[in-house]
Amino acid sequence: MKMLFLVRLAESIENATKYTGFYENPRPWTGPAAHALSRDVVGLTPRGFLQCLWLRQTLRDLTGPDPTIRTSPYRRALDTATLALPGLPYEVTGLLNEQHYGAATYMTEQELYATYPEGAEDRQTRKHLWTPPGACGEPLAGGVLRRATAFVDGLHTASAADVVAFTHHTAILALRAVLERGPVTELVDEARVRKTPNAAVLVYEQVDGLFHARGTVQPDY
Repeated sequence: MKMLFLVRLAESIENATKYTGFYENPRPWTGPAAHALSRDVVGLTPRGFLQCLWLRQTLRDLTGPDPTIRTSPYRRALDTATLALPGLPYEVTGLLNEQHYGAATYMTEQELYATYPEGAEDRQTRKHLWTPPGACGEPLAGGVLRRATAFVDGLHTASAADVVAFTHHTAILALRAVLERGPVTELVDEARVRKTPNAAVLVYEQVDGLFHARGTVQPDY
């Protein structure tokens, strides 16, 4: 038996200032520069640090003493992992990366549709199929879902009974589609109503080779 704990990273500066900080029209950065900011610079808010303290106690209660820890290489995911499980070794893997928004990173919807009108309909009505513009843009139902599948397949080789994975909102949608064996479209619709909260822990138990959802634990702040 193996337990998997999917953790959405704690609140980041990007989460807290989405409409007043990084998203400007016109965007002051190129696509590659915007993605580098998102990947390497964006850290946690004071609320995010408090959520990490909550995660520290919560994960201690949920997991065994030596879980396998995996995290995306984004700074905000690394910060969450190291603050929530201090002193424990972890593995960084690109399989847990956030969706790559390519040239659209940090563009407002107004600027995105004005600059790339050919992708507007998919972005508005078929978000899982929308391929962000630029060489690195990947669709949720394509690149992100493939990475999620590879991550879940790799869980069978993890030595510990408990695996804790620190990752991002869109990556969690893809991981849930694989783990729960359901259509990603339903999860996208669900996320339009309510996203997985920051620092939430999604609990899965492996039985006879398949993972089954066992609930979600989340902070109340």
